[in-house]
Amino acid sequence: MSTFKKTIIIGSMICVFSFIATGCDNNQNDKVTDEQVQTTEIIETTTEAVTEGNTEVTTEAATEEVTSVDLFKDSGLSTFELSSEDLQEGKWNSVISNLDDGLNVSPQLSWEGVSEATSYVVYMVDSSAGYWLHWKSKNVTETNLSQGWASEEEYIGPYPPGGTHSYDIYVFALRQPVERVKGTFNTANAIFYDNAMELDIADDGSTGNIISYGYLPGTYTRED
Repeated sequence: MSTFKKTIIIGSMICVFSFIATGCDNNQNDKVTDEQVQTTEIIETTTEAVTEGNTEVTTEAATEEVTSVDLFKDSGLSTFELSSEDLQEGKWNSVISNLDDGLNVSPQLSWEGVSEATSYVVYMVDSSAGYWLHWKSKNVTETNLSQGWASEEEYIGPYPPGGTHSYDIYVFALRQPVERVKGTFNTANAIFYDNAMELDIADDGSTGNIISYGYLPGTYTRED
């Protein structure tokens, strides 16, 4: 229990005892009872307020920690491996960033072709910032994308406001190409998981369109 909450409770108890000590008739006892009720309400209200405040602080502190989580780990989908020459020891090279030390070019990316896949969808999201969508390319047929492969309309490099963020790449192998890939480019996408899973529905309405996916996490730190 915090010192602040202890002070409130002890102070309130002293007030109640003072009323009890001075009360000598029924009217005074009634007042003590009313005061006890009011004091209890004050303590409960203050406790809730302090608890809510502590929750907010805890939440803010948690967002400062950089963690990469595969959103589709429990989706039941099979996986394949991705690799990138621009990822060194879990850190993205500065060349892919949209900062002064970068060239704002999409990272090199490669994977083994998936059997029965006719196209792929590529995403890069900043999972430290509400799944901010940095890369969205559809109807990809190559499996070795050179550095700078994506256009400016499909890719914008990391530009975190400060500190370290996690930039995760997902590649989905599809049985059939899809006309529409949901997700708003260069903004937060709170329902990124739902948008990506809609790729499992082909344009003709059939399900099971996602064959498998690849996941490649990496961090980028803004030094200035």
